[in-house]
Amino acid sequence: MPPAINTSHQWPVFGHHWAVQSLQRTIPSPKGLAGVTHGPSHAYLFLGPRQVGKSTLARVFLQALLCTGELRPCGECRACRLMAKGSHPDFRLVQPTDKSGAFDRLDGVIRAEQAAEIIHDVALRPAESQYKVFLIQDVHHANDSFANKLLKTLEEPPAHAILCLTALDRASILPTIMSRCQIVELRPLDQQTIARALAESWQAPPEQAELLARLANGRLGWAVEQLQNVKAQAERLEQLHLLWKLLRADRIERLGYTEQLASNRNNQQLFGLLELWTTWWRDILLAQSGGTAACCNVDQQVEIDQQAHALSSLAVQRYLHTLKRIEGYLHHTVNTRLALDVLILQMPYWEEIS
Repeated sequence: MPPAINTSHQWPVFGHHWAVQSLQRTIPSPKGLAGVTHGPSHAYLFLGPRQVGKSTLARVFLQALLCTGELRPCGECRACRLMAKGSHPDFRLVQPTDKSGAFDRLDGVIRAEQAAEIIHDVALRPAESQYKVFLIQDVHHANDSFANKLLKTLEEPPAHAILCLTALDRASILPTIMSRCQIVELRPLDQQTIARALAESWQAPPEQAELLARLANGRLGWAVEQLQNVKAQAERLEQLHLLWKLLRADRIERLGYTEQLASNRNNQQLFGLLELWTTWWRDILLAQSGGTAACCNVDQQVEIDQQAHALSSLAVQRYLHTLKRIEGYLHHTVNTRLALDVLILQMPYWEEIS
């Protein structure tokens, strides 16, 4: 009898083919482990940039482990339907939260009490399936108490427990946790894969799919989020127009804007703005070096060409360095207003580049 899972079975995941094939080989068949090179490990750590697809791949893998169909995940059995709703009794999702308990991707924390809940649930037998599975997102946001409590479970888990953790990179994870997991390190996707995914699975128009694929920096999740946010395109244009306005603004006007920006406590919006601006200045540098075809903001080519002609490449390189430096500072405990003052005041003035 052929195995229930093999690498020819298409998982609902775009890209990351090597990781998909490696995980597929660990999925047991309904009759045991026939045709499987080895069973699943007790813990996996998925690494990669935000919204590159870590949680998506981990969920599909865990769904395949719980699936009762012939080709796993089949998407049709009771287990797959429950996973699609997030209500399978043998699946638990753990996320960083803010003080109110709401999911917070940037500033949330995974706390010690969440580790205690995992430890309790791991000890219980599965309700319906062969496995009890856990997805712990953004474990780099875990506090020390959580990590220390979880270590024992990662060291000596029961045979029925499978834990999948996600994090940004190796440097953000305790070595003691990393050493107890199988590492699945995902890379940014190419533009063609993202554009195809947006067109095929989210019915994006070709021009919009191409633009988002260029702006996504290899992150399909980011592109999908932008596509589904009806205000996203208008906000992006507004942020670019503000950037162009600041080029002509005097020192007082610039400081007034940094005061407004610093008063906004939404870090996700702030880092999104810095990312967009970084992409814009990279486009200018590309245009200056004859690489216009590789620009991301392809719908603003006229403005890119104008600024590329006016600016010196040295000024662009210096400001890109400033953007990277200030963004790094803002990820740590710094005076936000002071950092933003430096960022905006060091932006080239139009009088200097016209």
